[in-house]
Amino acid sequence: MIIHIERGDVMAVTLMNPEGLPKPEVYRQLSVARGSKLVFVAGQVARDAEGNPVGAGDFAAQVEQALLNVDTAVRAAGGTFDDIARLTIYVVGWDAGKYPLLGEGVARAAAKRGIDPLKPITLLGVVGLGEPDLMVEIEATAVIE
Repeated sequence: MIIHIERGDVMAVTLMNPEGLPKPEVYRQLSVARGSKLVFVAGQVARDAEGNPVGAGDFAAQVEQALLNVDTAVRAAGGTFDDIARLTIYVVGWDAGKYPLLGEGVARAAAKRGIDPLKPITLLGVVGLGEPDLMVEIEATAVIE
């Protein structure tokens, strides 16, 4: 499966599940980006614009807010979520029981912003993050034409 994200007549990011690799439904294996501006988004967490915690103890709510923050950051750089070439997700104490909640948070953020969240993703289970109430942190790399 190949998905082209177009901006004008130039394809900035092409997402693929190439032959010879598994074809997951929840992310893409490969992102091929062409563009003139690279955007590296620092890890985003469950904080609103004023820095207040969002979703205390609610993993899905924290995922949602972190993704909304990633989208806000990329837009500030002149791009859209479609320009994101890859995401890295850090989850405190990852286990398979968190998988449905991860999907719920992603789906809620996607619905709020009208975005397609299926990107190449690396998911890492970690012992902790920068503050004890944080359950998830999401960083991104985008390419803007």
